[in-house]
Amino acid sequence: MKIQIINGPNLNLLGKREPGIYGNRGFEAYFDELKERYPNIELEYFQSNHEGSMIDKIHEVGFTYDGIVLNAGAYTHTSVALLDALKAVQTPAIEVHISNVHQREEFRHKSLISAGCKGVICGFGLDSYRLAIEAIINLKTL
Repeated sequence: MKIQIINGPNLNLLGKREPGIYGNRGFEAYFDELKERYPNIELEYFQSNHEGSMIDKIHEVGFTYDGIVLNAGAYTHTSVALLDALKAVQTPAIEVHISNVHQREEFRHKSLISAGCKGVICGFGLDSYRLAIEAIINLKTL
C-alpha cells in the first residue's frame, strides 16, 4: 500500500508557527513516527507553499497510489484548482486539518476541496494524519 501525504502553505513551519494552534512539533519528526507505526505501508511526504506544485503531486500519484492525505492549509478555502485536481484522479483523498477549523475564523469554516475528498478529519492535532491513514486503510479493506 502506498499513501502520499501532501502539506500545503506554511505547514513547513510546524513546530515554530503559532504553537498555541499547531503545537510544538515539526512534521518531519512526526512523519518518522508514522513510518515506524506503519512499516508495511509506503508513506511519502511532500510539502509545498505553491498551489501548482501541489496539483502536480496530486496528478503524479493520483492513478497509482492507494490514498492521499491532504492538508491544503489556506488553499482549502480558496482553491478550485485543487478541487478539480482531486476530482480528476482516481486515488481517494482524505482532507485533514490539525486544528478544529470550525472553532476558528468564519472564513475557515468553508472548504472548497471537501467535495473532492472521501472524508474530512480536523481538530486532533498531528494525530489527524494518523486517523486519515487509518481511514485509507479501511477504505482499501472494505
